[in-house]
Amino acid sequence: MKAFLRAKKTFYLKLVKKIDLMKVRSIIIKFLALTITFLAILLLIACIVPYIPVKRVPSLSILSLVFPVLVMINLVILVFCFFLSKKHLVVPLFALVVAFLTLGSFYKINFLEKAPVVEEGFEIMSFNVRSFNSYSSLNDTSIGDKIIAFLKDETPDILCLQEHNRTWGKQLKNYPYKAESPYPKKLKRSTQVIFSKYPIISNGSLDFPNTANNCIYADILYKNDTIRVYNMHLQSYKVRSVSRETSNKLLGKFNNAIKKQEEQAQLFLKHAKTSHFKTIVCADFNNSQFSRTYRMVKGDMKDTYQEKGVGFGMTYEKMKFPFRIDYILVDNSFNVMSHKNYKIKLSDHYPITSTLDLKD
Repeated sequence: MKAFLRAKKTFYLKLVKKIDLMKVRSIIIKFLALTITFLAILLLIACIVPYIPVKRVPSLSILSLVFPVLVMINLVILVFCFFLSKKHLVVPLFALVVAFLTLGSFYKINFLEKAPVVEEGFEIMSFNVRSFNSYSSLNDTSIGDKIIAFLKDETPDILCLQEHNRTWGKQLKNYPYKAESPYPKKLKRSTQVIFSKYPIISNGSLDFPNTANNCIYADILYKNDTIRVYNMHLQSYKVRSVSRETSNKLLGKFNNAIKKQEEQAQLFLKHAKTSHFKTIVCADFNNSQFSRTYRMVKGDMKDTYQEKGVGFGMTYEKMKFPFRIDYILVDNSFNVMSHKNYKIKLSDHYPITSTLDLKD
């Protein structure tokens, strides 16, 4: 009788343990399913953010910055589901397909194309030089000299620098023509500059209100035609260290910057409509190619990276993920012959160049 009772007790203990394990397994599966669904929904929301005015939902615009991260996370989940839980496969797959169809890829594969032998056209470079390290952002006192040496070695025909430093710029004597941000009368502003080997026949500045950021332009004579080149630096986030900011303060800074970026983009578009010249935009947008700001400014223009770039096209160094926030955009009057991203640590940004020529 005692043996029977012990066996019965053992049976019930095993049964209870099995039921508990099943409950735990069920809870884990439900949690994973909810997590997979949540991350897929975030990616889908990120897909529609560029089409929604920032003023309506400014906080959601942050998703456009982390869009590549969301894509990579959903790709990892897709692989995980393929091997371990095929019934959940459709959720990340659907989100990734929608993301690709609406916003495209953030990685370019052009290995089938041969590197072009460029004999005609002109080369244009865009580079945020961070004031030639005048504020010792990088722990290297020779950064300014290294930037000058790099620019002299590359010697593009048109050079657009954001966060320029007038003193350092005096060393670039190989450029006979220059358009520069005017000296500020009241509000302190960052300086943009356009150096050119071709004649600049006129220039001007768009001073964005209540900010240090601005945009300049130069009308450049090339092949008996006039090209308007804009050099634009949109609103910065002013976040020195993420770890030192409270979440509310950090969110407030992001929201404020993204709102101003859209306002500045609207001011640019209003000005650009008054020009009948062929147009190039070199810019530090401080936002990704998946943002509303990018889509507004780009419009029908061509992104030289999208046309001829390779790889991730990363232009911002501080982020661990390959973010692209610097651009060269051209209208349909130009042939994009090449695009290059440099991996050289002279600033918190990487320079980019493109070789262009006017269509016949």
